[in-house]
Amino acid sequence: MTTNTANGSSTKGMAKKKGNVFHRRLGSLTYFQACQLLGDEGANLIRDGGRLFEIESDDHVYLGGDLYRVRIEDPEVDGGIAIASITLQSARSKQLQTNCDCCEVPCVHLGAAIDHLLNAKTDLGLAQPPDESVPLENLTRDELNERALSDRMKRAEEEKMKVRSTNTGCPWTDYVVTSVQSGRTYRVALRSFETGESYCSCPDFRGNRLRTCKHILHVQAKVKQRFNPSKLGKPYRRKKLSLRIDYGNERGLLFNMPHKSDPRIEEIVGNGSVVPMIDAEDVMTRIAALDQAGFDVTIYPDAEDFIQRQLVQKRVAEACQEIRKDPATHPLRTELLDAELLPYQLDGIAFAVGAGRAILADDMGLGKTIQGIGVAELLNRLAEIRRVLVICPASLKSQWRSEISRFSGRDSQIVLGRGADRAEQYRSDKFFTICNYEQILRDLSAVEAVPWDLIILDEGQRIKNWESKTSNVVRQLDSPFRLVLSGTPLENRLGDLFTVTRFVDETRLGPAYEFFHRHHVVDERGKTLGYQRLDELRERLSPILLRRTRSEVAKQLPQRTDEIIRCSPTAEQMEIHDSHMAIVAQIVHKRFMTEMDLLRMQKSLLMARMACDSTYLIDQEEPEYSSKLERLSELLDGLIDDPSRKIIVFSEWRRMLDRIERKLSNLGADFVRLDGQVPQKKRGALVDRFQTDPECRVILMTNAGSTGLNLQAANTVINVDLPWNPAVLEQRIARAYRMGQENPVHVYKMVTSGDSIEEKLLNTLASKQELANASIDYNSDVTEVAMTSGMEDLKRRLEVILDPLPPAELDQSQQRRVEAETQRLVEQREKVSAASGQLITAALSLAGELMSGPDTNPPAEESVVKLTERLSQCVERDEQGRPKLTISLADDTALRGLATTLAKLLDS
Repeated sequence: MTTNTANGSSTKGMAKKKGNVFHRRLGSLTYFQACQLLGDEGANLIRDGGRLFEIESDDHVYLGGDLYRVRIEDPEVDGGIAIASITLQSARSKQLQTNCDCCEVPCVHLGAAIDHLLNAKTDLGLAQPPDESVPLENLTRDELNERALSDRMKRAEEEKMKVRSTNTGCPWTDYVVTSVQSGRTYRVALRSFETGESYCSCPDFRGNRLRTCKHILHVQAKVKQRFNPSKLGKPYRRKKLSLRIDYGNERGLLFNMPHKSDPRIEEIVGNGSVVPMIDAEDVMTRIAALDQAGFDVTIYPDAEDFIQRQLVQKRVAEACQEIRKDPATHPLRTELLDAELLPYQLDGIAFAVGAGRAILADDMGLGKTIQGIGVAELLNRLAEIRRVLVICPASLKSQWRSEISRFSGRDSQIVLGRGADRAEQYRSDKFFTICNYEQILRDLSAVEAVPWDLIILDEGQRIKNWESKTSNVVRQLDSPFRLVLSGTPLENRLGDLFTVTRFVDETRLGPAYEFFHRHHVVDERGKTLGYQRLDELRERLSPILLRRTRSEVAKQLPQRTDEIIRCSPTAEQMEIHDSHMAIVAQIVHKRFMTEMDLLRMQKSLLMARMACDSTYLIDQEEPEYSSKLERLSELLDGLIDDPSRKIIVFSEWRRMLDRIERKLSNLGADFVRLDGQVPQKKRGALVDRFQTDPECRVILMTNAGSTGLNLQAANTVINVDLPWNPAVLEQRIARAYRMGQENPVHVYKMVTSGDSIEEKLLNTLASKQELANASIDYNSDVTEVAMTSGMEDLKRRLEVILDPLPPAELDQSQQRRVEAETQRLVEQREKVSAASGQLITAALSLAGELMSGPDTNPPAEESVVKLTERLSQCVERDEQGRPKLTISLADDTALRGLATTLAKLLDS
């Protein structure tokens, strides 16, 4: 097609001239901009103009260097002809100016001219990518695809890639392409320059629905430079029948037919070579028929995975449908885990397993962790999975291991240590492997090398940012089964939900550019004004996303749910904690404690407990180290998102409440505070505000501030730290969990995990609470409770909490000195004892002689025998068998008196 211009040149020639700003502007003009160009009625004018008038490019259109003019036949105007034109304003490079010689305002003639321009850009030689300044949400579907394709063409040209051919003599072969920027390597199977004929193993090719990607486009450009036209003119000839996935709008399986096809193959394959097949069983039937007929089929790896997953998932889904018919009475409620699952929890497990890849978006406190463990257990029974990777925030790793141990008999490990150690841990045969998001960034190659059966993302909103490194790396991980646990999959933007969903099902919501185009409403600058077609979005997500609120399952919830949240301490916290616990251990193992010892021990215990909360409580210095505060912030963030939550936060220390106040302020939460320093006359108003004001979501309290309060409006109690006495803990909880409470109450106990005083105190509190309950529990078997003194009770509890003192290194030189000194003292005592015995014997003999006279009769033999027997009862034998007589005297005065008497006798 040629249109004569003023100087006789062709329209196409003019359009291809570089530097023609007007032509480039017309080529990039979008439908949205065209509507704006014609004012408020622009869309109607373009629609009506295109419908009313027929325009032929050859006869009616003139395109010059700075003028686009259309001759429109319209019998309604004078002369039957209207001339509509578009020019470029001289002062502004993107500003177009319209005119119609029959009309004074934007009209249907201009609408017809623009409609023709938008649909005939290629014929006019004006084809350009849509104007990048126009938000993609304001593009038409065709413009959207053009921009997406243009973006990939631009990256194919600009990004550095290393390309290696597997057959250098032929253009149509497989290529290994490595991106210099990302370091990732992919396989490109180049079959022609036609879109949809080639394949790339990159994620973008699988998900963009364009049937091409920057790697394919880059290889095509290299091939055009490397081979001459004669080589490129020879088409690719398939020699074998193969099965692949078609990654177009409707993902499915397609047979690649050989160049020379047998009629029998065509009969069996049918339309399976042109229409994507989504029924894996139907495909397997055709493959079996081909095999029986003697035809081999090459099944590509992605197609094999597609078939395998569908076949397994169909069987698993049928079993899960049976569970979901009546989860309340199903035996798996008590048999699946070492706990009795609530009906909605078993239903959630069956939903996720039945979907294969799913999002559980229950409200916080409904037990997503136990459901995650249950999903792994049920998949083991139904699909024989063996390896589960749990990716969670670092603060939750200990929590996961504890919950797995509590509810499941499966072995688990937390990934720790140096890089080589971590790589070995990923490769181990443990059923559960637990790591955090930051480790995935460092260990991607080691993680990818393991064939995971199930990957669980806890707090899955961590990957919500589409462009973040964490999100990109996590979305590269592969496994047949996937589960995302998140109480807030959509935090601030609809894009958050899109990104999380892409990990579970990359095709469910289509490519990003289509999703935002379909559901975002933006202004001309791209600022989000709102969202649309949300009913359609919910319907598309319903097979893979399950969300239950507390109000929906309130009747199934117990009246009180206790949950322990374990927080891994920082090294700085543990250094302070351990130093003070060492002091406690030294003191408590002393045989006798002074009042000063007791004061030192109590202070060290206090410091150790404070260190479990935050280093700031001890030194009041920044930077502050507190894993508990970080975890509390995450917990509160999720709880406050639930408008039905009213939360009491307890801590022993006012300074800790100060730190929590900062976190609440950062979250934008409305709260009140009640501690021992709040005057009594102000307490009523604070409590009333918390009880009645729906905007006031949190009340911060110390033990002293909570005395005697009834806070039935609260349904959540967070114990940031544990008191010594279980009665105090129950008094805290009783502020909300009491008569008059109409809602289930959720109790959180935050515990610093590992070898901390809190972890050990938790066990002693639990045992003491069981003992305390014995007095009011009619089913208790406890019949006696021993009462002990305060000091005895403290020492007994510390003996449980503290580890035994480790043996000190032997000081051999000191040992020799002490042993020699001991031996010297023993020998000295023996000499003194022997001499003293001789002295007493001599003195008594002398006394006997003095008391005897010539007429004195000797004592009766019977009396001597009896006295000897009595004395023998007081005698001990030494190592040589000699008798040793020990005499107890009243005091030192008696001892001196005995010595004086003996001296007198000896001196007589």
